[in-house]
Amino acid sequence: MNKAELIAHLAEVAGVSKKQSEDIVEGFVAAVIKTLKSGGEVTIAGFGTFSAKQRAARTGVNPQKPTEKIQIAAVVVPKFKAGKNLKDALK
Repeated sequence: MNKAELIAHLAEVAGVSKKQSEDIVEGFVAAVIKTLKSGGEVTIAGFGTFSAKQRAARTGVNPQKPTEKIQIAAVVVPKFKAGKNLKDALK
């Protein structure tokens, strides 16, 4: 399911227009991004938790020259931990 299909499905289930559904999805995405950027996490009970994790700097291998070592910078990456209800639904 892609974003457009999700918007159409939510509009049908909630009985709202596709535009209203699109605004809800966009608002959710914006809220998650804003919260993760500020160092917080978003928890949806039963579904899961979105968080940001710091990945430390490390030494890697240049794929174009395997004998050459390169330094990979530290970076913040998104993380999702599935909740119990989601895990149980997939069993």
